Amino acid sequence: MQDGAPQDWLRSELDNTLDEDFELELEDAALSEEIAKIYRDTHPNQMPRADYFHGLLRLQSELIRLQDWVAYHKEKVVVIFEGRDSAGKGGAIKRIAQRLNPRVCRTVALPAPSDREKSQWYFQRYVPHLPAGGEIVLFDRSWYNRAGVERVMGFATEPQVEQFFQDVPEFERMLVRSGIRVVKYWFSITDEEQQMRFLMRIHDPLKQWKLSPMDLQSRVRWEDYTKAKEDMFERTNIPEAPWYIVPGNDKKRARLNCMAHLLSLIPYGDVPHHEVILPDRVFNPDYEREVLPPELYVPQLY
Repeated sequence: MQDGAPQDWLRSELDNTLDEDFELELEDAALSEEIAKIYRDTHPNQMPRADYFHGLLRLQSELIRLQDWVAYHKEKVVVIFEGRDSAGKGGAIKRIAQRLNPRVCRTVALPAPSDREKSQWYFQRYVPHLPAGGEIVLFDRSWYNRAGVERVMGFATEPQVEQFFQDVPEFERMLVRSGIRVVKYWFSITDEEQQMRFLMRIHDPLKQWKLSPMDLQSRVRWEDYTKAKEDMFERTNIPEAPWYIVPGNDKKRARLNCMAHLLSLIPYGDVPHHEVILPDRVFNPDYEREVLPPELYVPQLY
């Protein structure tokens, strides 16, 4: 290689990495300028993009070390993400999993239960998704649906909710005794912030799919959700699996703070790695590559 070629290649790779991150950060892609201006005015102290990306890449590199440690030691990790609609759970999960091996770290976001699942033991449909040795599972909402949306919207009776509160501490203690590390995050935003984010989704065609009738009802029942959340904390904040609250009004800081805190909870370290050596390509002078028909190729529109 010529002088400077390795640096040029590394710079190109870094540019590609930042391009991927920038795609994820296009929060106002199709947003009306009027609403975008209101949002900027109400968030005057946003973290500079360069500082955010620097912190994000540093934390993601540490998450890769954590992933390698989990896989090597056959650890089992469950991370639960709960919070109000639009609080930023999905964005945090996306950044945590972005550079990790999907065979090690996977996200679970279950739909509403079927009629058959409704007749099962409440925790039954979550159990198959728990990690085996060497796995990290990120629950985008979890069994705590019963303490939140199911309770507030009347999908569960008060006796069912009470039974849940009696069962869940022992259920989580069983998980911990079995060797699963259970981490529970609640993403917290203000009433005004949720209203702003809902308005942004309504006016952004790329995000309208995120709004459901349940989301809109959560605006009407803000105080009911607040009472349900406080009751949930009081009944399920156990030493074996405590709750951790992530202030979420600032999305970027919330993601970085959550990632840094998760890393601080697990005593990961470096693990042995086999040296990777790229083998030489086997060249067969008698091999002739076949010419494939052009209709097999994706049209080159860009």
